[in-house]
Amino acid sequence: MKAPLATILLLAASGALARDLDGRYAGSPLHDWFLGLHSGNGPCCSDADGNVISDADWESRDGHYRVRIMDEWWDVPDGAVVAEPNRYGRTMVWPIYSYDPRNKLKVKIRCFMPGAGM
Repeated sequence: MKAPLATILLLAASGALARDLDGRYAGSPLHDWFLGLHSGNGPCCSDADGNVISDADWESRDGHYRVRIMDEWWDVPDGAVVAEPNRYGRTMVWPIYSYDPRNKLKVKIRCFMPGAGM
């Protein structure tokens, strides 16, 4: 079964908007820092590829993190947590979206950076 067209278009549009296609973030003082961010999964890519998460959409329980993406809670693998201090201050996640053979949304967390208050 194929994903509904509206869902595919929504995910494609949100991915396109997340990228720095026009270079407007290139002048940010944190630009180079974002480009150097990595987790155990490798580079996070950039600030333009990540999503800011509100405090209500992430939590820490028993030393592990969870995030709410598209109204569903996803466990953050320990290897996806960015170990260095958060210079940006806001909680961010770098998700990768896919669908399983039954058309169920799957989210892989490439990187997660808790807010500076953590």
